Amino acid sequence: MKILIVEDEDLAVKKLKKVLSELTVPSEVTGVTDSISSTVLWLETNPSPDLILMDIELSDGQSFAIFDQTIVKCPVIFTTSYDEYALKAFKVNSIDYLLKPVQKEELQLALDKYLQLNTSKSANAAEIPFNDLVKELHKKLQPKEYRKRFLVKQAQKLVSIPTEDIAYFYSDGRLNFFKTKDNKKFVVDYTMDELEDMLDGEKYFRISRSFYVSIHSIAQINDYFGNRLILHLKPEIDKEVVVSREKVSDFKKWMGK
Repeated sequence: MKILIVEDEDLAVKKLKKVLSELTVPSEVTGVTDSISSTVLWLETNPSPDLILMDIELSDGQSFAIFDQTIVKCPVIFTTSYDEYALKAFKVNSIDYLLKPVQKEELQLALDKYLQLNTSKSANAAEIPFNDLVKELHKKLQPKEYRKRFLVKQAQKLVSIPTEDIAYFYSDGRLNFFKTKDNKKFVVDYTMDELEDMLDGEKYFRISRSFYVSIHSIAQINDYFGNRLILHLKPEIDKEVVVSREKVSDFKKWMGK
């Protein structure tokens, strides 16, 4: 198996070569490149390898740009320091990823997967939608833009409230509200489900069907019956603020980050 390594860290290259030499799959590293430009040049002036091990972050940008500048004719295994959760959807037929530092067992599994695909009809290089898959992966890894402000009514006026000034969101009857840190209450024209895509999960957590709390709004946490938790918020609210049973574990992890 002929392999091209695309990696801009010398130590990482040495590690990959060492791990490859220890695997049961015979392999030969036919080239090493360390940037978008050098990889494009290599691919355009050399026979296509059987497989590419490609770091996502290179010295001159993200390696996704390679796919915009030249045709990649073989499967790719990305190596990355990105969080596994963000990438788990991309362990698909023609694209894979390995978290750095690359482990022998993980690389062995990835190469075994490649060999299985290569022996099947579906692994025909002409049928592998690399560009579509890479664009989807690139989009997934872009920093998500969260809502920075909410436009709400105040008497006869419309006012813009920065999201960072909001302590919590909650449902009360048919309406949804939020309270600011200085204890002002506003109606918000979004459902609780819609808010989920608008709020930064590092800063806000949905503790139940009817409550999103800011991490800065939590004054006290107490055990509550039914294996739940009850929160005391600031500013105070005349409602029980309870973390539902199914949310308790994730809530504790969120608070402990």
